[in-house]
Amino acid sequence: MDDRGGHGGPRVPRQWRPGPSGEPAALRFDVLGPVRARRGEEPLATGSPQQRALLAALLLREGRTATAAELIDALWGEDPPSQALAAVRTYASRLRKVLDQGVLVSESGGYAVRGLGDGALDLTIAQEWSAQAEKARGAGDLTLARDLLNRALALWDGEALAGVPGPYAEAQRVRLEEWRLGLLESRLDMDLEQGCHAEAVSELTALTAAYPLRERLRELLMLALYRAGRQAEALAVYADTRRLLAEELGVDPRAGLRELQRRILQADPELAEPSAPAAQPAVAPVRPAQLPANVPDFTGRTSFVRELSEVLAGASGNGGGRGEGDAGRVMAVSALAGIGGVGKTTLAVHVAHRARPAFPDGQLYVDLQGAGARAADPETVLGSFLRALGTADSAIPDSLEDRAALYRSVLDGRRVLVLLDNARDAAQVRPLLPGTEGCAALVTSRVRMVGLAGAHLVDLDVMSPDEAIALFTRIVGEERVGSERKAALDVVAACGFLPLAIRIAASRLAARRTWTVSVLAAKLADERRRLDELQAGDLAVKATFELGYGQLEPGQARAFRLLGLADGPDISLAAAAAVLDLPPEDTEDLLESLVDTSLLESAAPGRYRFHDLVRLYARACADRDERPPGERTAALSRLLDFYLATAAGVYAIERPGDRLVDHLEATEYPGLRFTDGAAALDWLYSEAAPLLACVQQAAGTDRTRRAVDLLWAAKDLTESGANSRQYETTAEAMCVATRATGDVRAEGRARTVLTDVLLVSGRIQQAEDEARLAMELSASAADSTAMSWVANNRGLIRLHQHRYAEGNAFFDQAIDGFRAAGNKPGEASALSNLSRAQLGAGNVTEAVEIARRGLALYVEMGRTMRLANGHYAVGVALTKAGRHGDALEQFSEALGIFGEHRQRLWEGATNFRIAEAHLAARQPAHAARHAEQALALGSIGGDRMRGNVLTLLGRALSALGQADRARACWQEALSLLEQNGASEVDDVRALLTSPAA
Repeated sequence: MDDRGGHGGPRVPRQWRPGPSGEPAALRFDVLGPVRARRGEEPLATGSPQQRALLAALLLREGRTATAAELIDALWGEDPPSQALAAVRTYASRLRKVLDQGVLVSESGGYAVRGLGDGALDLTIAQEWSAQAEKARGAGDLTLARDLLNRALALWDGEALAGVPGPYAEAQRVRLEEWRLGLLESRLDMDLEQGCHAEAVSELTALTAAYPLRERLRELLMLALYRAGRQAEALAVYADTRRLLAEELGVDPRAGLRELQRRILQADPELAEPSAPAAQPAVAPVRPAQLPANVPDFTGRTSFVRELSEVLAGASGNGGGRGEGDAGRVMAVSALAGIGGVGKTTLAVHVAHRARPAFPDGQLYVDLQGAGARAADPETVLGSFLRALGTADSAIPDSLEDRAALYRSVLDGRRVLVLLDNARDAAQVRPLLPGTEGCAALVTSRVRMVGLAGAHLVDLDVMSPDEAIALFTRIVGEERVGSERKAALDVVAACGFLPLAIRIAASRLAARRTWTVSVLAAKLADERRRLDELQAGDLAVKATFELGYGQLEPGQARAFRLLGLADGPDISLAAAAAVLDLPPEDTEDLLESLVDTSLLESAAPGRYRFHDLVRLYARACADRDERPPGERTAALSRLLDFYLATAAGVYAIERPGDRLVDHLEATEYPGLRFTDGAAALDWLYSEAAPLLACVQQAAGTDRTRRAVDLLWAAKDLTESGANSRQYETTAEAMCVATRATGDVRAEGRARTVLTDVLLVSGRIQQAEDEARLAMELSASAADSTAMSWVANNRGLIRLHQHRYAEGNAFFDQAIDGFRAAGNKPGEASALSNLSRAQLGAGNVTEAVEIARRGLALYVEMGRTMRLANGHYAVGVALTKAGRHGDALEQFSEALGIFGEHRQRLWEGATNFRIAEAHLAARQPAHAARHAEQALALGSIGGDRMRGNVLTLLGRALSALGQADRARACWQEALSLLEQNGASEVDDVRALLTSPAA
């Protein structure tokens, strides 16, 4: 029977699986930790430490006989007791009674363990998995090799032969620990080969602290830091290592370490990439296939198809248009330019489908909406691409630069084709381009991409008369066109040989069996009407849209007009139902019929989008045709109601008992209802872009108040870190709009929301300015709800400014307001913050008590996201109280809840606090590891908090004897804190000028 799993996975030992019914369970033994014996899952008594030492000595001989003299020497060395031989015999006799018959045998005056099946000893399994890993690595399958080594390393349960006495056990412990470290170094080396340098830094930091003289670990840490963009720290690791080796051993670093330092100093480009490409994972990787459908009647463009196909073939390494010497060495970019409707997208999609076999790792597609008022944000596009490539939301960074870097890293070693459709300009495109050979990009735009370095530029003109007739014929049919060829030429000429116009005109004709080609030609013969139909501004495009719009049934036309009113990149089926004021089932039928006419696109199941020009045309139709005119405003009002009602429901699920939802503007149209918190958050994050666009679109209208309340109810979008920038832009726009309309209450709330954004990003002075104005406005409007939250925010600002007495006053004001409103979550938040103010004032005991009161209120509400804030506040207070173990328990609870609710920035902040607790407990290695995790995640507080994390990391590294790397961290921290005008600047300067630095 084959004991291997599917897909060539590592063998699972028979002894590690339950046997068939009726068979006695097999024996298994552990030496990679405490020496243990088990029969199946039942532990067996292995006796005294010396008896376990005898068992271990026999197990490690792998069936070979050990003489009595050898066993005595193994157990007691040069000073055995007088009755040593008798003791050995007694231990052997006792073990025979515990083990199966025939396992421990007497032979030639000695003993041996025999008759064990494969995998009975954990060490044997580790050795086998290690050997398989070496073979997998040699075959280039690094993913399998890493998995095998991780499995082998997971077999260790603490120190090998733990608690076993004797010189033999001590020697074996040293040997096994050295082997374990070698396996760990090998696995970390493969981590770096696969580009996982950022993830490896935290683990390597902890390992170098635990094994400071192990140069290979130092070398791997230097390389990981360098590839993570932290060159100064990498060089500091070398300086720390050189000093430590000189002080402890009186030697210099080995040649490999010195060579790595030299290459880092010279910025050797080969160091910036893994030495070997990432191996294909054992399971199939995510292979996106996002290309829109190829049109079955694609016609003509032969020379363009050949030209673009050759460029793509060259990029994939299959030869072609750049010459033998260049094939496969560059990432190819082809940019198609031309007027709207000329067929850029159709051509690009057709070529991309032809090239799919050359790009087996997937094809990405995005409409960049470059011709619209709001072109797609590269950050948002990169987030979508990274998700399509298998990157978890929690791993997607916030900034454009970091997302672009991760995107290029994910594509490294893959052969992926990227189709960037309808681009605005070169600046929008650059972050979206792959960075390595084997990948290629096709770009379409109305403008020539002359600023796109190295791009292969293609200017796409209208069709030739022959191509136009061929396209027309393929749609209408040879029989109808063949008998009226002259009329057909008149039609395509009237269409200006513009592919989209031809396609729409031909589709109309094909759908009308009673029409002849001459009838259609006659309709287009009137030049005055033709200008209306085929020209106007971007007139050619408008005319072709008019042809399609004229074919719609009344219900379809109404849906087309009203859906075009909504801003945002796309719209969900539920939101569209709100716009149309129809049941979802009827709405879906209408939308799918519009998709059939190509006036609407199906972006994904249940989501729809307009081409940007079609949207503009739909709005023009709404201005012209919608009756009564008030229906346009009513449609947008229903959409806003839908978003506000749904977002309020999500807010209530995340914060049960929070009375904010009772003080939002009333809605007439209902929203979705959720019973599951995860589903509610899924909705909020998936709807972020259209929701925020809806808020901005309402600015300055009679919907402004509801829009501001929607922004407030959706505040999780900024605290998660996923949509912070778009949220901030929207908040700023609403502040301007409410000031212009003179709505004091709405402006107060808009500035309250903006204060939240600024606090999250660590811009304290700007937050203070906004909060002060928000307080004045809210007081003027008698908006007690906003006043309580503003008071809470102003208290937080005072904490950052170390003005604790003023902070106390603001928190007391907030607590009074929340209590008066019966808002327990708000009261709990203010109590948690008040605890920190008491800490700042030195009142530690009172701070702990206040934080526990806040936590108690959160506990009453259940396991919500805000419960994590309560645990966080108690943990901070307990850390200051010196109760580090209790503090870490609180932070662990907070970390788990923040993770469940996708609050990445709060996860980072919690890791920072865990690092603080470990450092205070004089556990610098643990502190350094969690500080690294905080840096990787980001944190509430933006660059200011990043500076504090780097300061803490430096302290931990300094305590570990890594002075140069600590100094590099402090220098970066000083730069960040100076830029933000942070009060912690003096502390960091003192660290840099201290003798220890």
